[in-house]
Amino acid sequence: MDDDLAVGGGASERGSTGRVVLAGAPLGRAADASVRLAQALASTPVVAAEDTRRLSRLAADLGVTVTGRVLSFFEGNEVGRVPQLLEHLRAGLDVLVITDAGMPSVSDPGYRLVAAAVAEGIAVTVLPGPSAVTAAIAVSGLPVDRFCFEGFLPRKSAGRRALLRELANEQRTMVFFESPHRLAESLADFSAVFGPDRNAAVCRELTKTYEEVRRGPLAELAEWAAGEVRGEITLVVAGVPAGGGPELSGPRLAALVAIREAAGQPRKEAIAEVASASGVAKRLVFDAVVAAKSGS
Repeated sequence: MDDDLAVGGGASERGSTGRVVLAGAPLGRAADASVRLAQALASTPVVAAEDTRRLSRLAADLGVTVTGRVLSFFEGNEVGRVPQLLEHLRAGLDVLVITDAGMPSVSDPGYRLVAAAVAEGIAVTVLPGPSAVTAAIAVSGLPVDRFCFEGFLPRKSAGRRALLRELANEQRTMVFFESPHRLAESLADFSAVFGPDRNAAVCRELTKTYEEVRRGPLAELAEWAAGEVRGEITLVVAGVPAGGGPELSGPRLAALVAIREAAGQPRKEAIAEVASASGVAKRLVFDAVVAAKSGS
């Protein structure tokens, strides 16, 4: 291993403080782990792991023994754990940060420690590895020359719609994380705000045994997601086309209401949410639904 990039050394080897080492973990298959990650797990004095049990499984799969001190480092204890990790760094010990999958600090624990280390002049380095963001954008079939990552969507529909309205004129391809049990509702909100014909890709269980990538217009994906969807979800949505998105016609408004009804939402509530997300009056959505039911 290159001496400049080696991990595991202490103060006597490399100055007075240790380094924060952000390690990219496999998304699903241990074979995707790098040789450098295996070496770091075996030699780094302190390992901060999002899930210590998953760390043990990964180490076993890689055939390595973690010799350093292992500390849990997850969303619930991240704030309180940072001072302890800083003490180890000040003492000259490297701290390896590893999450359940992908790159630490990307919608996972790590950012607070990185910010605190940078503020103290402590070095931060990275062991590159898998990332759901770049994996999803690569297989999406959507433009990849420019894209932005928006992280997890708000849990509640009102907050989600507000965010989507802010992104309504975004021209870059957008990447989001979403929970499988909120996927259908989120896709319905995307369809209402961005238009049902905007192309997207739902990437499920990337790199794992049941990997699946569904591509198509938002309205079609929302209808598909109304069934049971499981696993880790990364959502990729095309940016607004040149000249802006399409106007929502009556049939399109009715179709958005139908998608929500199919997912179990009461019609009155579905009409109200489609109207709010689309920026049109509830009466217009109601009339569109009535017209669709009558076949006119």
